[in-house]
Amino acid sequence: MQGTSDPNLELLDAGVVVGHLVPAGSVYTFLAEHRQRLFPDAMFADLFPSPRGRPSVPADVVATVMVLQSLEGLSDRDAIDALRTDLKWKVAAGVALTDEGFHPTVLTLWRNRLRVSQAPERIFDAVRAVVTDTGVLTGRTRRALDSTLLDDAVATQDTVTQLVSVIRRMRRAFPVAAAVEVSAHDYEAGSKPSCAWDDPVARDELVTGLVNDAVAILGAFDGVDLDDEQTRLVGLLGLVAGQDVEPGETEGTWRVARRVSKDRVISTVDPETRHMHKSPSAYRDGYKAHLAVEPETGIITGCDLTPANTGDGPVGVGLLVDEEPGLEVLGDSAYGSGPVRADLQAANHTAVIKPLPLHRNRRLGDDQFTRDDFTIDYQAGTVTCPQGHTLTIDAAGVARFRKRCDGCPVRSRCTAAAGGKTFKVTAHDQFLAAARADWRNRIDAYRQHRPMVERSIAWLVANGHRRVRYRGVERNRIALSVRAATINLRRLINLGLTWNSAGWSIAPP
Repeated sequence: MQGTSDPNLELLDAGVVVGHLVPAGSVYTFLAEHRQRLFPDAMFADLFPSPRGRPSVPADVVATVMVLQSLEGLSDRDAIDALRTDLKWKVAAGVALTDEGFHPTVLTLWRNRLRVSQAPERIFDAVRAVVTDTGVLTGRTRRALDSTLLDDAVATQDTVTQLVSVIRRMRRAFPVAAAVEVSAHDYEAGSKPSCAWDDPVARDELVTGLVNDAVAILGAFDGVDLDDEQTRLVGLLGLVAGQDVEPGETEGTWRVARRVSKDRVISTVDPETRHMHKSPSAYRDGYKAHLAVEPETGIITGCDLTPANTGDGPVGVGLLVDEEPGLEVLGDSAYGSGPVRADLQAANHTAVIKPLPLHRNRRLGDDQFTRDDFTIDYQAGTVTCPQGHTLTIDAAGVARFRKRCDGCPVRSRCTAAAGGKTFKVTAHDQFLAAARADWRNRIDAYRQHRPMVERSIAWLVANGHRRVRYRGVERNRIALSVRAATINLRRLINLGLTWNSAGWSIAPP
């Protein structure tokens, strides 16, 4: 059943005894005064629907601990230690000086119940409601979009390690898998298989044995009824056994594939983490945090977390779904695709987004023509090249100049193809062309207002939050939402957040 805070103060209540020692205007002081208003019992009532059993820790206390834990970047154990020994935490949570806190697993319980509830991000939603009540965003019609990569909490595994790991888990979890005769490795041993890794033949023999063991185990599950967790594990084995290998030179043999799967699983411990190149020479493994920020106040209006290889554009558009029409949306070229611009226009927003760079052919000179040197009549469906040749664009969006390129005096600036220039027009080409043409008029607003989102990201990843603490998208998405709520709360306090008879408001400076 749900626990509630006792309205009567204890003899050694921390707020009464040492509350004056906590800095005024801090998150700790604010929570001491307003935690029950910000996080009322009714807000978490659905997590404990039964009236029976031992009462849980009061909702306002747990929510306060979760916010302070995110504020300081602490583990569950360290957070409870702070609640037990740190006067600021005791004052913020409204507990007595002698209070010993609660067990760290209570935080795990609450996060698990939030994760499976209808409103897993309710702490962020509660702070967002305060933002709305204050009116601090009223009349502010700009939103800046950006993302940042977060390191995962597990080690990246190679093909052999993944196969051994998931086969071992299968054999431990299912008697039917343990009964399968395997030969490539002693899976009960915790070590990696011994192999002459520099010898291609020995390496391929090991991979062949591991894949054949995996195939044999998968075959043992034909016709077996599985629950959701068992189905997930069997599916993981099938995925790992197939994503990195390809048939060898002789039948029945396998080798590590000479290519990388597009959506490759990089760890069987956390199958949802992904590999992402931040630049051609730098990469990260983990997740991606997406933010929508009001650039004048730094308030985070929306956040989401995805695997690291997820595109920024569609997720960024999703962060604006609950916004009123008429926003000026700022973003870098990762949000500059045609479909994203079309979606923003459909939502009646204005895109102030850096255009995608035009493709340049390395075989042509520095003075080569780009597609903006071609004139496209979208109504008539024609394209005119720099030399004045006009062609009709076919139903597939292609115009082939072919023999018109023969003898053309500027061909060396236009195409290196033997068959002449092929010009392609995509479904959203008009959006992209208009964005490139209008960028000079937008760049000043972009440079003035977008940098604030970089500062918000710096706040987001401070205190050890560049690395996620949990496994899986849903768990880390909740953690991100709590972190965003904490940043917003601190920002509101700095702006002068107050409570009076009229509700929440921002006091004038």
